[in-house]
Amino acid sequence: MTYVVLDNCIACKYTDCVEVCPVDCFYEGENMLVIHPDECIDCGVCEPECPADAIRADTEPGTESWVEFNRKYSELWPVIIERKDPLPDAEERDGEEGKLQKYFSEAPAEQ
Repeated sequence: MTYVVLDNCIACKYTDCVEVCPVDCFYEGENMLVIHPDECIDCGVCEPECPADAIRADTEPGTESWVEFNRKYSELWPVIIERKDPLPDAEERDGEEGKLQKYFSEAPAEQ
């Protein structure tokens, strides 16, 4: 089992989860985070920390494609180890439907 970041992170990018992760397995894109599934130790401390409710165990229904999505981008984006401010429209975008199609960016975070 591993944990994965789902599309509700897109256009919000809260980083509360990063602060509690004991193994630094979060990676940062321009407008979302992902978890490297091979680095995650399945401790689950990140899941309740996410204000956008965007982190799930890969055993939950509907998460299958998100494992490979998280793997792909964690190999392209830089690791994030410190909490940052969320994106400016995070509260407004939280819970919005269709965020993957509307807002997702493959670009890594600016360092």
